[in-house]
Amino acid sequence: MTIQVAIMYAVAVVLALTGAGLLLALIRPSGPAKVYVFRMTGIMALAAGAVLAMSATAMWRGGLT
Repeated sequence: MTIQVAIMYAVAVVLALTGAGLLLALIRPSGPAKVYVFRMTGIMALAAGAVLAMSATAMWRGGLT
């Protein structure tokens, strides 16, 4: 595993944890604007983390780096 792939995995973990944290923060009742922003940002961060992890796996197994 190269350093570039390791960095991609690290960023993917940070994005996934941030997204999960935002979605878990919705357990407490809050205003509609906050719910909208947290839901959209949380889902997008989780998706970005998943796609980045898949891309890093493809680079690592495919030998592109």
